[in-house]
Amino acid sequence: MVLDAPLPGCRSLDNLRAPLTSNYNNREQENASMTVKPIPDGFHTVTPYLVVDDIDQFLDFLKAAFDATEKERVPSQDGRTGHAEALIGDSYVMMGRAQDEFPALPCMLYLYVPDTDATYVQALAAGATSMQEPVDMFYGDRNAFVQDPDGNTWCIATHQEDLTPEELAARAKEFMQ
Repeated sequence: MVLDAPLPGCRSLDNLRAPLTSNYNNREQENASMTVKPIPDGFHTVTPYLVVDDIDQFLDFLKAAFDATEKERVPSQDGRTGHAEALIGDSYVMMGRAQDEFPALPCMLYLYVPDTDATYVQALAAGATSMQEPVDMFYGDRNAFVQDPDGNTWCIATHQEDLTPEELAARAKEFMQ
């Protein structure tokens, strides 16, 4: 069946299209006059996105263990936190709540800090489990490893010395023997 006229009480399609097109074109013109950065201020090219079971608990851990600052918390339809962002030092960490199609996915993060030993102790006090106590490594960093309550591994590091490629190769060879 083809309708030659709109149904009673309904606007014609042309009447519906005009305001939508007009609003869309106005937004396009407004956006064209604004410069949007492809990488938001404060973010780096690569940003960790962790999938965890309980974002609120994870944020509490990040604040206690690594002095993170909460930057954003977005509730999902069920009222629980579905997405959040935290700033650790100068780097953002994004997180989403695990779901059936996106289960919790532990990962490893390398975290540079001014004092490996102090941050290691702080992380343990916040509920992390020790995987390796602080130790000086052949590549010039002091490292400690902890696992957070969600199963993510954090390599806590303080850079102690700059090495030339030749020095690094010699130390690596000696370390591997």
